[in-house]
Amino acid sequence: MKFLDEAKVYIRSGDGGNGCVAFRREKFIEFGGPSGGNGGRGGEVIIESVDGLNTLIDYRYQQHFKAQKGGNGMGKDRHGANGKSIVLKVPVGTQVFDEDRETLLHDFTELGETFVLAKGGNGGFGNAHFKSSTNRAPRNANPGAPGEERWIWLRLKLIADAGLVGLPNAGKSTFLSVVSAARPKIADYPFTTLHPQLGVVNYGGREFVLADIPGLIEGAHEGAGLGDRFLGHVERCRVLLHLVDATSEHAGKAYKTVRTELEAYEGQLADKIEIVALNKIDVVEPDELKKQKDRLKRAAKKTPLLLSGVTGEGVQDALRALVEVIGEAPVSNKAKGQTEPWAVPVPQG
Repeated sequence: MKFLDEAKVYIRSGDGGNGCVAFRREKFIEFGGPSGGNGGRGGEVIIESVDGLNTLIDYRYQQHFKAQKGGNGMGKDRHGANGKSIVLKVPVGTQVFDEDRETLLHDFTELGETFVLAKGGNGGFGNAHFKSSTNRAPRNANPGAPGEERWIWLRLKLIADAGLVGLPNAGKSTFLSVVSAARPKIADYPFTTLHPQLGVVNYGGREFVLADIPGLIEGAHEGAGLGDRFLGHVERCRVLLHLVDATSEHAGKAYKTVRTELEAYEGQLADKIEIVALNKIDVVEPDELKKQKDRLKRAAKKTPLLLSGVTGEGVQDALRALVEVIGEAPVSNKAKGQTEPWAVPVPQG
């Protein structure tokens, strides 16, 4: 399945049905009177967050959604039927923006949440509605009110407890494949990861969701490389694991490059808790490793973890550090608004 995290959609609610002008004319009934029914209400456009989706690929092939028009009123005081509403299903974590891409209409953070994007038009009154003591035979009826129409943007921000950040080829995909059942593409060239990947990590009886996003390069906030559009997927994370390649020319400069892009992003990612780790320690000499560690320590102002995704060295220490930050109540369970039925409380002691 292709990954799609942004889509532009046109929606239109149903028009209201027209009111009817009619009079009761039956044999042996001297005074029939007006009998025109009201029109039905137009259908609404509703958006709902559902389980089992992690992409907006459904809106890649269909971008126009229109609710049903309300039925027209009829004679014999028959009202028109209400139009059927349509429901757009999206994954948890989807944000709905207006056409300007800045006005946030709704943010879906819980499973089963619904939001009315466009209300249907009211049905028009038939001439029976206007009957009064002074107007015994009205010959007027109202047309149905038009429905609402608009273009909206859907933007998906994956819900994960922890996120992986770093330069391309820093070993993020390898780390994710080692600690979870996810199988991202791994190769020895930059930008192997072209879209975010999710993996469920089990450590010490606790499970948490780890997100891997495509690598950042210098100038990503200006559109260099794949840009910084995928950073939205780690906005909801509680902690970031920053992987730095030990085989790079200067670990400190590599760290600062990514930090600059995080600070340039408007999602306040630079304020999140960050765990720094020097990766690929199995392919560098001890002297070079010590030099790179000191460089990274000076740049990050904290002692980095040492790990290797290939050999597994230091991986458990990194997971332990992540679990300590995530704590007892992971963000994913709170954001999804549900408790996993198989979750077993971990005894404290």
